[in-house]
Amino acid sequence: MKKRLLIAGITTGAMLALTTVALASGGGGHEVDSGVLLKDFLWRCLNFGVTFALLAYFITKPLRKGLADRSANIAKTLEEAETLKRNAEAKFAEYEAKLSQATEEIDQIYQDIRREGEQERERILENANAMAKQVRDEAEKSAANEVAKARIALREEATRAAIEIAENLLREKFTADDQSRLVEEYVQKVGELH
Repeated sequence: MKKRLLIAGITTGAMLALTTVALASGGGGHEVDSGVLLKDFLWRCLNFGVTFALLAYFITKPLRKGLADRSANIAKTLEEAETLKRNAEAKFAEYEAKLSQATEEIDQIYQDIRREGEQERERILENANAMAKQVRDEAEKSAANEVAKARIALREEATRAAIEIAENLLREKFTADDQSRLVEEYVQKVGELH
């Protein structure tokens, strides 16, 4: 198509150049009668009309076709651009929805992590409290055992001290008469039993 337009343009330029040369070569000093001038003028008009008609015949069809093709090409390009725009808007909406969903998922994950952290904290506190109670109970048991051991040791010591004191008192105040009297009482009680 561009080739035809180029050929038509070159042809038109050549025709104009030839008519200019023809007009310039027509001698300037001769007198010509008006009939010849009219005839020459008419031939020139006919030549121009035929040239114009030929040019119009050969140029208009490719020119119309070129303009129609260009118009169709522009319409097709506009339609493709509109399709691309709709696709881009759809993609944008899809990505925006995914982003919104991702934001919601992130919030949900954050809340889950927070909840799990709170549960873990509660579990750790419960374990710590249970361990503290166990340690306290064991300490109380150990203290009670130590107190019981100390009481036993104290009783043993008190008993030992009482025995020592009693022995000392008996040694100091117990005489041979007291001993024989005790032996007689003991024999008499044993005899009564048998």
